[in-house]
Amino acid sequence: MYSPQSLHRWGITHSESMERLAYSQALRDPMAMERTNLLNMAKLSIKGLIESALSFGRTLDSDYPPLQQFFVVMEHCLKHGLKVKKSFLGYNKSLWGPLELVEKLCPEAAEISASVRDLPGLKTPLGRARAWLRLALMQKRLADYLRLLITRKDLLSDFYETSALMLEEEGAVIVGLLVGLNVIDANLCVKGEDLDSQVGVIDFSMYLKNDIDDYRSEERNSQIASILDQKNYVEELNRQLNSTVHGLQGRVDNLEKSNSKLIEELAIAKNNIIKLQEENQQLRSENNLILLKAQQHLEVTQGDVSVERDTYKQSRQGLDEMYNEARRQLKEECQLRQDVENELVVQVSMKQEMELAMKLLEKDIHEKQDTLIGLRHQLDEVKAINV
Repeated sequence: MYSPQSLHRWGITHSESMERLAYSQALRDPMAMERTNLLNMAKLSIKGLIESALSFGRTLDSDYPPLQQFFVVMEHCLKHGLKVKKSFLGYNKSLWGPLELVEKLCPEAAEISASVRDLPGLKTPLGRARAWLRLALMQKRLADYLRLLITRKDLLSDFYETSALMLEEEGAVIVGLLVGLNVIDANLCVKGEDLDSQVGVIDFSMYLKNDIDDYRSEERNSQIASILDQKNYVEELNRQLNSTVHGLQGRVDNLEKSNSKLIEELAIAKNNIIKLQEENQQLRSENNLILLKAQQHLEVTQGDVSVERDTYKQSRQGLDEMYNEARRQLKEECQLRQDVENELVVQVSMKQEMELAMKLLEKDIHEKQDTLIGLRHQLDEVKAINV
């Protein structure tokens, strides 16, 4: 933001030195003389517009003469040193070309350029340029837009000659003077004006003043300085508030994004919960069905087990009877075996006695045979003797 001291420095002290330097150069360079004249006219036009607007005390409209003259002077300043462009209609100087660059350097200016292109009554590039200047003034961004433009001399060189006002220091001085126009309010209707065919003629009678006007001008200058101080304070406060608002808006946007993200996550979570509930319900249904089948199978199994238990009981009862019968038979067989064994023992003992008796009998027979043989020998001996 420019302070009144900076305006004073750009508007008076620096400009006086520029005038002296420009005057010495103008003797050798006609383009320098043209730049000096345009700079002086811009100073007078901007100063007169600010003074008259502050004394007027109301919002300016399109019929206000100082405002009309300001646009004429600005048009001459911007046209200075424009390169001649060849088209199918001939040769012309297009003022709309360099102004159209501003939207590339400052995205905020795109709205003005789009509005100018959409105006139905404008048919020429000059009319669009005039409408652009009026809209930028109403937006109080004319100085800011032109300051961005003059800093890009590489782009402006495609439209201007090397000694054009917009490429020299006079252009920066005029842009610095334009900051003072932020104290005025203008309400201009560009739709109803015939901006294509207007003839831009500077009315020098508006800038020829006497001593009384100079005295009043000094008083107005002091009033303007105080008003500028107040305006600068208000604009600085407004800028701080705007930065605060932008910061809060950024936080609100971040919160809205976070909120939307949380809402999406909540919706996803709800959908997941619904799916889980459906799966839970399905699993419960399947569990109930499995439980029912298990109960039925258990009942069938219990019936089979009871039948098998009864069959087992009956079979066991029959087996018990068979076991008892077999045990009884075993006992009888054991008793019979015991009797047979006892009888066998008796038979063995009898056999042993018989064998002993047989041995005794044989022994007795052998003894008797020996006796008999002895008797026979004796008999034979007796017979032999008798013979």
